[in-house]
Amino acid sequence: MRRITLWVLGTITTLVLLFSYNTSTSSAGGAPSSVISGTASGTSDSSGASGSSSSDGSSSSSSSAAKTSAAKTYDGDSVMTQWGVVQVRITVKDGRITAADVLQVPSENHRDQEINSYAVPVLNSEVTNAQNANIDMVSGATVTSDGYIRSLQSAIDQAGL
Repeated sequence: MRRITLWVLGTITTLVLLFSYNTSTSSAGGAPSSVISGTASGTSDSSGASGSSSSDGSSSSSSSAAKTSAAKTYDGDSVMTQWGVVQVRITVKDGRITAADVLQVPSENHRDQEINSYAVPVLNSEVTNAQNANIDMVSGATVTSDGYIRSLQSAIDQAGL
């Protein structure tokens, strides 16, 4: 009788732990739009100057508003991982991260390309949702995720966020 009781309690505990586990892939739905907006954000000047703005600025009264709302890009440090270099660029507008994109990721072989094809959009989406470097790592892409987060933090530090 005692063995049966211990077995039932062990099974219940295992099931509770299994069903309470949260995965990090729940926000993969909005990734393609952040990738597209990250590549069309402007120049690659790491000092934060951007050559593009979302408004036309044709009237003189709206030119001061266009200056304050211009998007700026910040490039993070190049981080060397065991599989290659990872570097992130963020676009900041009005004190908020509007887009994140990778400048460099490991792509030496087919497996690197396969991993990064699903991991990078998820990471980019996580950044725009979290607005900081406290994002979840992507399962199966731990090394790339770690390099991404370290480069992201340096870009956020440059932006002063």
